[in-house]
Amino acid sequence: MTFKYSWGLYVSRGTSMKDAIYRGYAGLFIAMALIALWSASLVLLLLWDLKDGPYYLIPVAMAWMTFLYTGLFITAHDAMHNNVVHGKRKLNDIVGGISLFLYAAFDMSHLKDKHMAHHRSPATEDDPDYYKGGRSDPFRWYIKFMGNYLSFFQLFRMSIIFILLLLVLRVHIANILLFWIAPAFLSTFQLFYFGTYLPHKEPKGGYDNEHRASSSKLPTFLTFLACYNFGIHREHHEMPYVPWWRLPRFRYGKEAKS
Repeated sequence: MTFKYSWGLYVSRGTSMKDAIYRGYAGLFIAMALIALWSASLVLLLLWDLKDGPYYLIPVAMAWMTFLYTGLFITAHDAMHNNVVHGKRKLNDIVGGISLFLYAAFDMSHLKDKHMAHHRSPATEDDPDYYKGGRSDPFRWYIKFMGNYLSFFQLFRMSIIFILLLLVLRVHIANILLFWIAPAFLSTFQLFYFGTYLPHKEPKGGYDNEHRASSSKLPTFLTFLACYNFGIHREHHEMPYVPWWRLPRFRYGKEAKS
């Protein structure tokens, strides 16, 4: 038997929604796989002698690294909600800290505080991710969004890594720019557009739920490609304990399977 949990989600009778989420270490395996894939891809691309070509693979490699950079941030986001391994806060903090440092030398505690403020007051003046005039001016919203997360010490750490890559490890400047700096920068647009702007911009008729969020109507495969299911956003705010790779099972109007 089943019972209706909330706006179209179903779980078994006698089973809490949290218990319905997979409690094993699959999330840790996925996180480690993403980190390993990012690391291996970056090393290979930094060592690539671009003079050997083929040049048409350069934009493909950049797009691939952008996607993996987005995956690093989404992994850290899951860690902020203790979703890499449920009930293991220290382990989540470690995985999240590693992911954010690899992403752009960010500090886990700083970003986690900002993100929790977003969840407490989504799309309001108290939300560090929100810009009131963003519907008509997404560029200014993006600038405000990024300004909340960049800091002197974070940029200083990135500068040190850049110098080490260029002068100590003797990586070619073109490789650094194309496969380390550019993909990280491009992924911020991906995260902002699919994970903040589209879900939280105010509809013409005003917000219709307490989380002031909407969800993508794209098919599941495209929501994954767009931003690791981050477009399934209202559901994320309703159930922040669901990891990114499980969100499609809890989409509005679909049955959730434990």
